[in-house]
Amino acid sequence: MIRIEDLSVAFGDTEVVKHVNLDLAEGEILGVVGESGSGKSVTALTLMGLSPDSARVTTGRILFDGVTLQEAGRPRDKALYRSYQGARMSMVFQEPQTSLNPTQRAGRQVEETLRLHTGMTAKERREKVLEAFRAVGLKEPEKVYASYPHQLSGGMRQRVMIAMAVILQPELIVADEPTTALDVTIQNQIIELLRQINKTQKNAMLFITHDLNLARRLCHRIAVMKDGCVVEQGPAEEIFRAPKEEYTRKLIEAVPSRMKKRKKTEDVHAAPVLEVRDLSVYYQDGNVSFLSGGRKNREGEKLSLRERLSGTQKEWVVSGADFQIYPGESLGLVGESGCGKTSLSKAILGMNCHIRGEIRHHSIRPQMVFQDPYSSLNPAKTIGWLLQEPLRAAGALDGTKAMTKGDMEAAAYDMLRKVGLDESYFHRRPSQLSGGQRQRVSIGQALITGPGFLVADEPVSALDVTIQAQIMELLQSLQEELHLAYLFISHDINVVYQMCDRIMVMQEGRIIEIGETEEIFCHPKEAYTKLLLSNS
Repeated sequence: MIRIEDLSVAFGDTEVVKHVNLDLAEGEILGVVGESGSGKSVTALTLMGLSPDSARVTTGRILFDGVTLQEAGRPRDKALYRSYQGARMSMVFQEPQTSLNPTQRAGRQVEETLRLHTGMTAKERREKVLEAFRAVGLKEPEKVYASYPHQLSGGMRQRVMIAMAVILQPELIVADEPTTALDVTIQNQIIELLRQINKTQKNAMLFITHDLNLARRLCHRIAVMKDGCVVEQGPAEEIFRAPKEEYTRKLIEAVPSRMKKRKKTEDVHAAPVLEVRDLSVYYQDGNVSFLSGGRKNREGEKLSLRERLSGTQKEWVVSGADFQIYPGESLGLVGESGCGKTSLSKAILGMNCHIRGEIRHHSIRPQMVFQDPYSSLNPAKTIGWLLQEPLRAAGALDGTKAMTKGDMEAAAYDMLRKVGLDESYFHRRPSQLSGGQRQRVSIGQALITGPGFLVADEPVSALDVTIQAQIMELLQSLQEELHLAYLFISHDINVVYQMCDRIMVMQEGRIIEIGETEEIFCHPKEAYTKLLLSNS
C-alpha cells in the first residue's frame, strides 16, 4: 500500500535521509528503529506531508496505493495531502501535551477531523467522538470531551491523540515514539490499544521508536536506520535473533535487560546520607486535574470535585514515606505516573515545603538530575557558564568566600572531563549539543559542588538505547569514583534492575514495598509490584 522508493531528503546542502526504500502492506506493522538523528522522524514526516518547507526531496518518490504523493524535483502538492491527511493517513505524535492545542477542549479538537472530511451534523460529530473515546479506553468520555489537555494525565492525552488518528479509520497510521514519556503500565496499555486497532481496522502502521523491546513486541517487520540510511530490514524476530549488521547488534546489546546486573556498592554499616521518617507531602493550591481522581485527604477520605477544584482542602500526594539511603547506594523508586515519585523527590530536596514528617540530610548540597536537560538548561548561556553557576550559587548560599573566576573555570573544565566531554564544549550552547551530551552537562552541573547524594529523575527515559547505556555507565562510574548515593526514579524496570541495589515501589502516594533488587524481582510480595514486573 505504501511504497517509499529511493527517498532522499535534504535541509539546505545537508542530506538527512539518504536513498531510503521501504514497503508497507495493508494490515502490517513496520517498526523503524535507530539512534536519535538517524532520520526516522524526517522520513515519517515526509511521508505524511508534514516536513517543514525547508526540507527538500532530492531523490525518489512516495506512493500511496499507486498515487504519487511526493517526488524529487516536484513541489509538495499540499491540496492532495490535505485530502489524505486525517481521512486516509494519520499520525500519533510523541508528546501529546505539545501537539494538542492547550486553548481548546479535547472533544472539539478531535471533532476537527470530522468537520474537515465529513458532512456530519454537530450532534453526530459529538456522538462519533464519544464513541471513539470509549473505543480507545477513556472511561469518562463526556468529561474528557469537555476537558482541556492540561486537565488530563499523560496516558489520557495520548489516548485522545489516538482517537483523533483513528476516528475515520485511515488506511495508514504513523506512530512517532508514542509511548516514550509514559510509565510502563500506561505504555503497555497504549501498545495493546495500537495492536487491537491494527487487528480490527486492518490498517497499516509505521511505528517509530528507540525502544527495541517495544518494536519486537508490536511489529511484524523492522527497518534499522543509521545516519539517514536503512542499513537492515526484515522480520522482527529474525532481526533480533540473527542481526546481520554490526550496528544492529550494537543497538540490541545496548537494550537494558535483567541479564545485566550492577555489583553491589553500598555500605549499610555507615551512617545514612538521607533519612526520611513518616513523610507526607501535600499541595495547597488545588491545581490538580479533576480527572486524576482517587486523591485523598489526611484522613484517607476521597476529596469531592468541589474540594479538588477550589483548593479548600490540602491535596495529599505522598503519605507516610519511611526509608534511608546509604553512602554509595542506588535506591530505585518505581511506580506509575501520578503515584507521587516526583513529589516525594521535590520534598526531599526542599522544592516543596508543604510536608509533615521528617527529612534528615547527612550530606551537603544534595542535587537533582532532571529528565529533560533541554528544558532545564538555560539556552542563552554557554556550557562553561552553566557549569560554573552552581559554584556561584553555593558560595552565596553558604556565605563563604566565593571562588575566584579562575578556580571556577578550572573546576568546570575538570567536570567536563569527568562526564566524558572535551574542552571544546566549554564555549558551546545547549542547542549545539545532542541529547546525550546535554544530559552529561546536567550531570556535571549536579556534581560540581561535591554533593554526596543525587536524585536522578528519569535521567535516561528520553534517550535512545545506545546513549542511554552510555549515561547509565557514566552514572555508575561516577558513583564508584565519588562514592555517591542515588535516589534513581524510572518507569523502566529493566533500567532500575541494572542501576539499583534496592527498590521502592510506590502506589497512590504510598510506599507499598521496599527490598533488595533481586528479592523484589524474584519474590515480589504485593500484587501491584507483580503487575509492574509483568508489564515490563
